[in-house]
Amino acid sequence: MFEVKNLTVNYGAAKILKGISLNVAEGEIVTLIGSNGAGKTTTLRTASGLVKPAGGEIRFRGTRIDTKPPEEIVRAGVVQSPEGRGLFPNMSVFENLLLGAYLQKDKKKVNESVSQVYDIFPRLKERRSQLAATMSGGEQQMLSIGAALMSRPRLLLLDEPSTGLAPLVVKHVGDAIREINKRGTSILLVEQNARMALSLAHRGYALETGQIVVSGDTEGLRQSEHIRKAYFGQ
Repeated sequence: MFEVKNLTVNYGAAKILKGISLNVAEGEIVTLIGSNGAGKTTTLRTASGLVKPAGGEIRFRGTRIDTKPPEEIVRAGVVQSPEGRGLFPNMSVFENLLLGAYLQKDKKKVNESVSQVYDIFPRLKERRSQLAATMSGGEQQMLSIGAALMSRPRLLLLDEPSTGLAPLVVKHVGDAIREINKRGTSILLVEQNARMALSLAHRGYALETGQIVVSGDTEGLRQSEHIRKAYFGQ
């Protein structure tokens, strides 16, 4: 469904991604774990068309997308919920959701998408008239994911959804990610929180200094000596 092949990205003279390859099959949650500066966000930004690669390619459902502008990638069905949430702070929950559907012209489908988001995140329905800036960090994260869902993605790219959240809120967000996947959306989850990520995903990759160092099913990754030392302190 989604394939990254030998992807290289440079920022000036700095090599950020050094020929990485990964894939997400239909219906999967796949995680990309790694520390700050490993290249995780760059991977998602390149997949979203916000960064141009120096080499390699990205394909979605057989079509190359790394040469396309961001709006065409969204239309194709690849949508990102960015690190930092990317909300409009002085707009309401409902208005932020509507902006997430800016490419959708069918009003009936927009209303259906709003209902689906409220079904997954009931808190957003309760807060629909509240300004995004006045919400808690957990509520803002739910809104960021909800706004991404408004474009009806086939593949949802999630960048650090647990950052800055209390453990109980992380659990709620994790439950929502499972529900989104259960409803038919494939997910590429970028996370520093390896425990959370590996509890949700079917498979995973560990990225260090721009290279994939370990990959496999999540049970295998949890048992990997490298993962245990690097991420669990064991």
